[in-house]
Amino acid sequence: MPHYQLRGKIPHKRHTIFRKPDGNLYAEELVSTEGFSDVYSIIYHAYPPTMVKSIGEATDVAPRIALDKNMQHRSFRGFGVKPADDYLDSRVPVLVNNDVYIHLAAPRNSMNEYFYKNSQADEMIFVHQGDGTLHTIFGSLEFGYGDHLMIPRGTIYQLEFKGTDNRLFIVESFHPLRFPKRYLNKYGQLLEHSPFCERDLRTPQNLRTFDEKGDFKIIIKRDDLHHHYVYATHPFDAIGWDGCHYPYAFSIHDFEPITGRVHQPPPVHQTFETPAFVTCAFVPRLYDYHPEAIPAPYNHSNVDSDEVLYYVDGDFMSRNHIEKGMITLHPIGIPHGPHPGAVERSIGQVKTDELAVMVDTFRPLKITEQALAIEDPDYYKSWLY
Repeated sequence: MPHYQLRGKIPHKRHTIFRKPDGNLYAEELVSTEGFSDVYSIIYHAYPPTMVKSIGEATDVAPRIALDKNMQHRSFRGFGVKPADDYLDSRVPVLVNNDVYIHLAAPRNSMNEYFYKNSQADEMIFVHQGDGTLHTIFGSLEFGYGDHLMIPRGTIYQLEFKGTDNRLFIVESFHPLRFPKRYLNKYGQLLEHSPFCERDLRTPQNLRTFDEKGDFKIIIKRDDLHHHYVYATHPFDAIGWDGCHYPYAFSIHDFEPITGRVHQPPPVHQTFETPAFVTCAFVPRLYDYHPEAIPAPYNHSNVDSDEVLYYVDGDFMSRNHIEKGMITLHPIGIPHGPHPGAVERSIGQVKTDELAVMVDTFRPLKITEQALAIEDPDYYKSWLY
């Protein structure tokens, strides 16, 4: 859980009189999770956040499933997803289940004409290419190559890109994305042995109050539909806020790898967890230092999880013919391991420069039509000598 933050102006006590300079009241909003039982923030608006002028017809954005049952190792060329001008149009679901949707996106343009809110899922946007600014009511976050943008459900946001060559790996989670419990003390502070700490988390800055009336389009996602709302006031009209529910950024380059004398298992690479899946970061690191260590990973049977690996950069020592943006899927029930020659190549090596993001789901993933369009159909044969 991110720790308590405060931005802008707030009253001394919650739920008390807080007036504007003209004598009118600011509008208090509680943004809470699990009813009133989990993390929350309180926002003070220039206007009530409830002033809806119109609601348009909803559009269906449900993933188009091609295979709802899969028992085959698969590989997808992620950069085969074609760029699109609009951010939401660019989001292509490739692997999905009832807990998580995994998207690829290559947006050319910033979100200038509308705002977006995912009302039932947290989003982890991993920035593979491009840089810019994430704008929210909580303030702004500068982002660039290697950043995880963690956007909790219910957060209205806009993405502003500096250029047109952008590549994103998006994890849409129907469970809260939290720090692994073993990284935390009983008060929620990241422990000394955690591979990252609070200093590595970038929180929203430069709170700006947009005291504006007009027509403000907000696209709200719920149940695989985009609902088109028009509000009478600017959604970023906060004079201040405080709490623990807000977006933040964490760079993969700030993840400190855990190494050992022999090969370490994937949990040492973990970044976030939910009850239904975990995420990991594979980063440049020194190899194992036992004199007879084999740095390449051993063969592994996925008994309880589908493993998704998104390749970002560098040489991945256990794989042959890896491309940037490639996604591999190793499903529950089938062993996988190093490609032919990888074990021998790894012996005696000192370090790796690999960079990748992993998602391990505890329920099988379904494959979309868009994913099959960018698949390498012979990947499952790649372990043949």
